[in-house]
Amino acid sequence: MSSQLSLITVPIALAERSYDILIAPGLLDQAASWQGLPKAAAALIVSNETVAPLYLERVRAQLASHFQRIETVVLPDGEEHKDWTSLNAIIDQLLATACDRKTVLVALGGGVIGDMTGFAAAVYMRGVPFVQVPTTLLSQVDSSVGGKTAINHPLGKNMVGAFYQPVRVLADLDTLDTLPQRELSAGLAEVIKYGPIADAAFLDWIEANLDALMARDKTALAHAVKRSCEIKAWVVGQDERESGLRAILNFGHTFGHAIETGLGYGEWLHGEGVGCGMVMASELSVRLGLMPAEFASRMRRVIQRAGLPTIGPRLGTERYLELMRVDKKAEGGEIRFVLIEALGKAVMRSAPEALVAEVLEHCTAA
Repeated sequence: MSSQLSLITVPIALAERSYDILIAPGLLDQAASWQGLPKAAAALIVSNETVAPLYLERVRAQLASHFQRIETVVLPDGEEHKDWTSLNAIIDQLLATACDRKTVLVALGGGVIGDMTGFAAAVYMRGVPFVQVPTTLLSQVDSSVGGKTAINHPLGKNMVGAFYQPVRVLADLDTLDTLPQRELSAGLAEVIKYGPIADAAFLDWIEANLDALMARDKTALAHAVKRSCEIKAWVVGQDERESGLRAILNFGHTFGHAIETGLGYGEWLHGEGVGCGMVMASELSVRLGLMPAEFASRMRRVIQRAGLPTIGPRLGTERYLELMRVDKKAEGGEIRFVLIEALGKAVMRSAPEALVAEVLEHCTAA
């Protein structure tokens, strides 16, 4: 099947920082995927202990004809390692091997590796080029696109970071073959998100093709990644630094980040937090009178079918509110949510804390 799928290119239009997302099976082993990268003496591949044994040597083999030397950093796997220690390990390797400001960083892994490598690229010598090679569904449809880079802080997720665009994104659909089912489901959360916020017809398509997506059908996955990237490219092209429109991409994330931080990073996957967070945000949209009750039921059904949790952990209402007050979208201590006011149309709004408490009571474990 892989050979029948042609290359999909989704451009990100950001003037001199524009770049392409390439989507297809077999990209890692195709010389054309790596043509035209910035000229440099050295490249540094950053990966983790799960992904490196599967793909690092294949990427190194392709880069060998482009760079005189190729350094590597292999980090521990998991959200709990998206921290200063891992960031320093990347910087240490760059300095120890005398990498200059033209060195090209290559992020080979999921969202955690992509975020940390991008942040390292943003701050090393005030900026070196980097390439995203996302190997999870979540990173292919969301985190590798648009230039958000960050590490976590114990008091809040993604609180230390920078906007910094890659020079290319290579989304090889074959890397999804090795993804654990739980990680595939986590990625589907970010795919599902794009329907309610921007494209009602895409939500219909997701519902109709969810079984094929869960079974890793390449044709279905190719369309899901392509449409997700197109929507994100449209949003980022208008609002690169999240001063307005781009915030709609955080549908479900205010609740979801609170779950991730409250439980301790790594207990729930990011996509699991987002999936459950979308159930909560949908319920809040209904209770504010923005959407009919059927919308919340529909979202709960599709998220459950994707193998994601729809009931949040009982952290305590006050703890949830405390965590959400330090969310990046909060203003003046007021929590702001991405809510749905029509299928395919999202809005940023605050809500009475008493109503948010009702939603938490309704959507968390007894």
